[in-house]
Amino acid sequence: MTTIKRRKLGLTHCNVNFSAGGYTLYAPQTGNGKVILIDIKGDIVHEWNMPVRPGRDAVILSNGNLGYNGSHEKSLDLYPAWDIWHGGHFMEATPDGDIIWEHEDPYHHHDAQWLDNGNLLYTVASPIPVKDGKGLFNSKVPLEMQQRPFSDTVREVNREGEVVWEWNAWEHLSIEDYPIHECFNRDNAKERLHWPMINGVQQYENLVYLSLRTTSGIIAVDKNTNKVVWELKYPLVAQQHCPIITDKGLMCFDNGNIRPSSIHHSRIVEYDLETKKLVWSYMDDMPPSFFSPYMGSVQKLWNGNVFICESAFGRLFEINGITQETVWEYVIPDFAEYPEPLNNFITGEHNSCFKAHRYKQMPWL
Repeated sequence: MTTIKRRKLGLTHCNVNFSAGGYTLYAPQTGNGKVILIDIKGDIVHEWNMPVRPGRDAVILSNGNLGYNGSHEKSLDLYPAWDIWHGGHFMEATPDGDIIWEHEDPYHHHDAQWLDNGNLLYTVASPIPVKDGKGLFNSKVPLEMQQRPFSDTVREVNREGEVVWEWNAWEHLSIEDYPIHECFNRDNAKERLHWPMINGVQQYENLVYLSLRTTSGIIAVDKNTNKVVWELKYPLVAQQHCPIITDKGLMCFDNGNIRPSSIHHSRIVEYDLETKKLVWSYMDDMPPSFFSPYMGSVQKLWNGNVFICESAFGRLFEINGITQETVWEYVIPDFAEYPEPLNNFITGEHNSCFKAHRYKQMPWL
């Protein structure tokens, strides 16, 4: 039996006097399309059963509907690990579960943002074009001999599914400035060949902040010029996820897989946008007690508290933004294996989720 499953599940701690309260939404990665909304007491107050398993997460839209990032059933054969993180079937569903809008893009992977204007912003895998007959990862080897390497395109579509903005990573970044970490072993055909693997996207005003997984870094792209106007590189972050803009700067879930340390641990970090100085951070008093080697999310709440999703182990918790005391904790009790062929890459039963979200209130509750 999975070790986590033998421990206390569901609501493990709640200090109602210091928690921001509200409702928590999560979509279990192995839940086969289940999306769950719980209250501050850990009780399920609403549930959706979507027709496909989650590609990544689900959110509550401004109109009260569910925005769902579903896994496209017709998966593409891009590279061995593609099935683990692809999405591609977006749906908007009412609280009653009626699907009123859909958009499909089988090249989508990882994150997406439902914009206030109704558009959808997301990342897709794109084959890297040959330049002067050479490939990207090794300038001496033609692209077609490099096991089909892929890069990223950030795409925005409107409600009609029309592309209204697009940005290609290989046109603005270089492998020399943003090298792939050795742990991804870019010379082995059995490993993923995806650069820089954008796992997080967040638009704030006219800037789109992108998290680069295989190179460790966050960049900001100006939508008016398509230029990279800001960057935060390794070792300030290490294989991070979920960049968000706060009142103090940029915050993210810093996974820490390859951070120079003898003990692997994750952090939540917040950097000043102008100076890039660390202005706030969180890690557990016993550092390896808080660690997610993949996925992970963070949210700054309306009362200054910070809501964290330790994705790999299904642990959702809220900390006081000043004292960093844990004021609420919930461990997802839903365990299952990933479907074939994913269980060949990720073995065992899981209670993980890509992101979790906290909402102050539900307009229909």
